[in-house]
Amino acid sequence: MVEITSIEPQVKDKTRCNVYVDGRFYCGIKLEVAIKFHLKAGMHIEKERLDEIQLETEKSQALDKAMTHLSASMKTKKQMRDFLCKKGYTEAVCDYVLERLEYHNFVDDYAYCRAYVQSVKGKGKRALEADLLKRGAEKSAILSALDEAEEDLEAAAALFEKYLRGKEISKQNLFKGYKYLLSKGYSYDTAKAAMQKFGDTDEDY
Repeated sequence: MVEITSIEPQVKDKTRCNVYVDGRFYCGIKLEVAIKFHLKAGMHIEKERLDEIQLETEKSQALDKAMTHLSASMKTKKQMRDFLCKKGYTEAVCDYVLERLEYHNFVDDYAYCRAYVQSVKGKGKRALEADLLKRGAEKSAILSALDEAEEDLEAAAALFEKYLRGKEISKQNLFKGYKYLLSKGYSYDTAKAAMQKFGDTDEDY
């Protein structure tokens, strides 16, 4: 069992309260729910029972908030879970909402990764992978999306040309441009092919 150490009204929504367990924030619920289930400071309760109470009373509202959040842009599963956790929902509620969203294809890491890869220009696959990992996308979804995509040689060449603007076309600057493309996440082969559009360094990279 755990101890409810305090129940405090929320600052932004007086109809809701924050429940603290063993001195730490645990979840947010409606005040009427706290009253209905006789929750109060000093009460000892099974943690699973608290999860059940929030799931029973908050799942519809949590799903509505998730759908509103999704209406602005696509999200990864991790981004949605983080959003719900910040709203004060327990893991049980988060699991329920994500299960419903995935079932109806509102959250799909593969679709998110594919859309991101197609929309972002001027970055190679390694940089795109790093971006998607930061967004919490599943590794398998990232790799599948990247496997389907071809690195845009023309975009890499345009970036190379921009880097060379105002510079002498020398072996040294060509090599610096090559390293610049690598820093943008392009593969060695794509960076080399882009470099060779502006001159052959006769070097084996």
